[in-house]
Amino acid sequence: MWDYSEKVVDHFLNPRNVGEIENPDGVGEVGSMACGDALKLTFKLGPDGRITDAKFKTFGCASAIASSSALTEMIKGMTLEEAEKVTNKDIAEYLGGLPEQKMHCSVMGREALEVAIANYRGLGDGRKRELEGEVVCHCFGVTRDVIERVVRENDLHKIEEVTHYCKAGGGCESCHGKIQEIIDEIWRTPPVPEKAPVRLKKKLTTIQKIRLIEETIEREIRPRLQQDGGDIELIDVEGNRVIVAMRGTCANCPTAQFTLTETIEAPLREFVSDDLVVVQQEPET
Repeated sequence: MWDYSEKVVDHFLNPRNVGEIENPDGVGEVGSMACGDALKLTFKLGPDGRITDAKFKTFGCASAIASSSALTEMIKGMTLEEAEKVTNKDIAEYLGGLPEQKMHCSVMGREALEVAIANYRGLGDGRKRELEGEVVCHCFGVTRDVIERVVRENDLHKIEEVTHYCKAGGGCESCHGKIQEIIDEIWRTPPVPEKAPVRLKKKLTTIQKIRLIEETIEREIRPRLQQDGGDIELIDVEGNRVIVAMRGTCANCPTAQFTLTETIEAPLREFVSDDLVVVQQEPET
């Protein structure tokens, strides 16, 4: 299970500023429920040009909810110029840190704020558009500029770290070589290997594990998939292997592997046990 700080847990269980402002001055919508996370941020300015109110609606994991809640608290009272300087690292630090695999939630918050400010300035309808420049990850439409930004701002040195922060490389993986080139160009040195953190595993009986898996699928996973016409069927649990079948639009989705790991496996590791591995049912012959 993820090691969350007390502030992350607090903002997840008691999120601040949930909802949508009526007649907002700025609106920012980013993410996709098909990929596991979506966020809508709205804000209102006062006569002095400062943000008097900010609200959010999000669809995602505990980190996404906590990051969105924290962001709305942080920007209240700021001018737009001050709010523009808020980084994803500021959001994570405000929460006392986030698991590395969940840092893309803080990046999503920063992106929503940027889109909302642009919307206030008449530079868009409040929805994130493809940025100009070379598209490196076609599965998720991530450009070179975005990858360079998260690498520099967060001192990233590995492809998997880039995926954690902006999802680039999380689909078909054909862009991994290009992502590594970008990393090497920025730092001019090969990435330094790091030891994986040691996590304590939660001991569960087989029945407890199956029940928790079923509960997590119903509460955290199935609603996300069904929003875009997809679904999931639990086929079997063999030790730490969770065998599932993708249904509906998810069955033939080009980003099915990312959905399997981020939308299905990640919540199961978060809420059940961090040694679970999700695999698709083998096709019948």
